[in-house]
Amino acid sequence: MRPRIHALVDAPLFQRAIITLILVNAGILGLETSPAVVEAHGPLLHALDRVLVWVFVTEIALRWYAHGRRFLSDPWNWFDLVIIGIALLPATGPFSVLRVLRVLRVLRLLSVIPSLRMVVTGLFRALPGMASISLLLVLLLYVSGVMATKLFQEEAPRHFGDLWTSLFTLFQIMTGDSWSSIAREVMEEEPLAWVFFIAYILVSTFIALNLFIAVAVEALEQGRGRDRPAEREHSREQSREQEALLAELRGLRAEVADLREALGTGGLGTGERVR
Repeated sequence: MRPRIHALVDAPLFQRAIITLILVNAGILGLETSPAVVEAHGPLLHALDRVLVWVFVTEIALRWYAHGRRFLSDPWNWFDLVIIGIALLPATGPFSVLRVLRVLRVLRLLSVIPSLRMVVTGLFRALPGMASISLLLVLLLYVSGVMATKLFQEEAPRHFGDLWTSLFTLFQIMTGDSWSSIAREVMEEEPLAWVFFIAYILVSTFIALNLFIAVAVEALEQGRGRDRPAEREHSREQSREQEALLAELRGLRAEVADLREALGTGGLGTGERVR
């Protein structure tokens, strides 16, 4: 029984069906944000939502039964259990706020689609490098905030009146939000202020952003490099199994040929005795 369930939950058709149901559930959750749609089809949407929840529960139970103890050794299975567990919590009374968390079911696509799992795993591998870059960016922001407060406190108190205001303004500039209007406002009083703003944008936005991208790409490449030996080992194991199967087939053919030859010889001997 367990091998059949294992083959079912690992079948590509089963995986595609679960992905389709997750997308349908995401669409239902989106429709429930429309008051007009809820007023017209609210009971139907709620019924479909509950049916899909129990379908996901059944899918998790089948996977747990199929994989046994190995099910809990995979972090992605724990992720699915948490998501489905949140969906099973009551959405009335003190737990009514948890209805908002139902949309987290869409995140199950991360565990169902292998390519998304690889990207998320690569991002987790990149976190240590990103933390170092983030620390460098915080230092840059603090130093620039102190400099900007000292330089432009009197000319633009609305943007650089104190350190916290300067830090917020510089963070806004780093995101590219209306930085030119802020710079022009300061340049009306300090014509050379463009030097500070351009240097800050070059360092904080372009260089830091490229560093983040470089760390993420490197982590993804390392993840692919780690997966390649496993893929090669898997392919070698498949080749060995195929060779063993071919050897068994050759042995069976040889035995069948010997049996035919023995039967043919025996048949001839009988015929001679009849004559």
